[in-house]
Amino acid sequence: MSGRVAFQYPNFRYYMTARFLATASSEMQAVAVGWQIYSITHRPLDLGLAGLAQFLPGVLLFLVSGHAADRFPRRRIIMACFAGLSLCSLALLGLTAMAVHSTWPIYAVLLGNGVVRSFNGPAGQSILPSLVTEEHFPNAIAWSASIFMSATIMGPAIGGLLYGFTASPAPVYGSAAVGALTSLVLVSRMRVKLPVWPRTAATAGMVLDGLRYIWSKKLVLGAMSLDLFAVLLGGAVALLPVYAAQILKIGPSGLGLLRSGPGMGALLVAVVTAYRPLKRNAGAAMLWCVAGFGAFTIVFGFSRNAALSMAALALMGACDMVSVIVRQTMVQLATPDEMRGRVSAVNMVFIGASNELGQFESGITAQWFGTVPAVVLGGLGTIGVVALWARMFPELRRVDELTKLR
Repeated sequence: MSGRVAFQYPNFRYYMTARFLATASSEMQAVAVGWQIYSITHRPLDLGLAGLAQFLPGVLLFLVSGHAADRFPRRRIIMACFAGLSLCSLALLGLTAMAVHSTWPIYAVLLGNGVVRSFNGPAGQSILPSLVTEEHFPNAIAWSASIFMSATIMGPAIGGLLYGFTASPAPVYGSAAVGALTSLVLVSRMRVKLPVWPRTAATAGMVLDGLRYIWSKKLVLGAMSLDLFAVLLGGAVALLPVYAAQILKIGPSGLGLLRSGPGMGALLVAVVTAYRPLKRNAGAAMLWCVAGFGAFTIVFGFSRNAALSMAALALMGACDMVSVIVRQTMVQLATPDEMRGRVSAVNMVFIGASNELGQFESGITAQWFGTVPAVVLGGLGTIGVVALWARMFPELRRVDELTKLR
């Protein structure tokens, strides 16, 4: 039972089921949106714009969303966000039914989706330590990552198959809406008791406390910024529609499988880590694995074989998962509970930048230099960032046991 100890908490079970459904729905939708946009314009740049539309709200609203997660009941925020995600899926369904041939209405919905995600991220991250005891939190992080990655495997595969079988994104968007609404019902059944903090008037200083804390805590700053810059440069996933359509020639069903590749590798590592957690040299392991992420990105960039490309993506996901587990445990356990919302909001901006802004960066570089050079240069950049961060933040190299950060 020790490997599954987090599941003895009912709130954790409810939340993980809801998170799985919501994530799988979002991943299904991402496949459909990417293929739909590329089929309209046939330009890699437009795939980058889709990532930018979802990233910008997080940057503009992170101070507000972080403060909200520390000031209002996090469970209610998450419920409202799941309702918002379902509305965005229904809006995409409506646009498809209207046979819209312009990408701008789709970008408008993605912008709204980004607003919802900007509030869901800080609330979702900061509520997790309240669902289990601190002793069992590393196990909860490992299983949370496993469940997330399971969703990233199943979601794209199901989305790609649905799109390929029906030749329409409409069933995908409808299924995503149902998944988000089911997640809302599950979270409504959670009963979370949070510490009571003084309800003082909101001030600019309180809103900025998260930034000040991160700047003063070099361990947290180094871990979060490493993910930001390393994955920002290694954003090969944004160009998967181009690889599926033009380089590997495997169509929308193949695109779904490619998007599942990183999740397959990450899931395996997350499950292994749940039963055999990192006990020593966690910081060094994180740095080496981020460098491995960059190396396998280069392999994927040069590949012309679907099997090799899937293997490279799986190994990228495996390396990234070690970084995710170590980084999230560092950030959450090193941060006081009353500030977790604001710190998580900044962390979500960093994650969003490394993913959505990374998609935009990949789209731009692919438009300028070509798809393959963009991916290869990104992988080289990731390796360079790891070398630089190992020197700039020696605290990262020195992290040994994750449960002894405070």
